Amino acid sequence: MSDVNKTIQKWHASFKKGTDFDSWGQLVEAIDEYQILARQLQKEVQSTNSSDFTEEQKKTLAKIATCLEMRSASLQCTQSKEEFKLEDLKKLETIIKNVLTYNKEFPFDVQPVPLRKIFAPGEEENLELEEEEDATAGAGSTEAFPPRAPGTLLPRLPSEPGMTLLTIRIEKIGLKDAGQCIDPYMTISVKDANGVDLNPVQDTPVATRKEDTYIHFSVDVEIQRHVEKLPKGAAIFFEFKHYKPKKRFTSTKCFAFMEMDEIKPGPIVIELYKKPTDFKRKKLQLLTKKPLYLHLDQTLHKDS
Repeated sequence: MSDVNKTIQKWHASFKKGTDFDSWGQLVEAIDEYQILARQLQKEVQSTNSSDFTEEQKKTLAKIATCLEMRSASLQCTQSKEEFKLEDLKKLETIIKNVLTYNKEFPFDVQPVPLRKIFAPGEEENLELEEEEDATAGAGSTEAFPPRAPGTLLPRLPSEPGMTLLTIRIEKIGLKDAGQCIDPYMTISVKDANGVDLNPVQDTPVATRKEDTYIHFSVDVEIQRHVEKLPKGAAIFFEFKHYKPKKRFTSTKCFAFMEMDEIKPGPIVIELYKKPTDFKRKKLQLLTKKPLYLHLDQTLHKDS
C-alpha cells in the first residue's frame, strides 16, 4: 500500500474514532480526536512540498478540517446558533475515505480555514526552540478547543437566585516588547485541576492600543459558569497570543492564571509565566524578573 493510502487510512480511522466517541456522548475525547485530525489535514493542505494531493483535493481536505472544527465548536458551546450536527459530519466519512477519487460537489457550504499555521500540542514549541533568538518570546499552548478568530466573547449567563456570576475586565498587560506585538489578543479558559476545560474557551478582540511597555485591552469577559459551581482546584487562564508574520502563525507568548481564592471584587494584578501554557500548574516559570504583569478588575454579580 502506498504512503498516501496509508495516510488516508489513518485519517479515516481517526475520523471514525471521533464520530464513535461523539455518538457515545464522550465529548471531551471526541473534541480531541476532531482537533488532532483537523490539524493533520491542515498540515497536509499547507505543505508546499507535498505532491500527493491535487489543489482540488487539498481544498476538500481543508473543508473537512473546517467541518471538524465546527462540530468541535458545537460540542463545546451548547448555545451555539450555528450547530453542526453529528449526522452531517458522518456524511463526510466516504469523502475522507475516497478523497483521491471524490469528484462531486462538497455537501456543505463551508470555507477552508485561513492559512495561518495551526500546531498540535508541543509542535510549536519544538519549532520555536530551533528558531527563537529571544528565549523569553513566543510559543505554543495545548489548546483543547479549535482555534477561532479573535473576538469570540460570550454574553453573561442568566442570573440564578443565590448564585454569583463573575465578570473579569482585562485592563492591560505589561511586556518589555509590547510595541512589537502584531494582532495581540487574549484567550480565556477555565480549567479544572487536571487542565480540562470547564467552559467554552473565549478570545478577546485584537487589542489596538499600545503604550510603552503596555498593551491595553479594556474588555469585559463573562465567565460562563456560576462561581459556586466551579470545582475546587479550578483556575481561570489568560493566554497572551500574537501573530508572527515571518512564520505565518499565531503564537502564545506567555500566560497567567487566577485561582479560586483570588476571586474577589476589585482590581488584581497577576504574574506572567513562560510558555508553554501549563494548565496543570506543575512547572511554572516566571516570564521576567521585571515588574510586568496582567492587570484585571473583577465584578461579582449576585442575584439575591
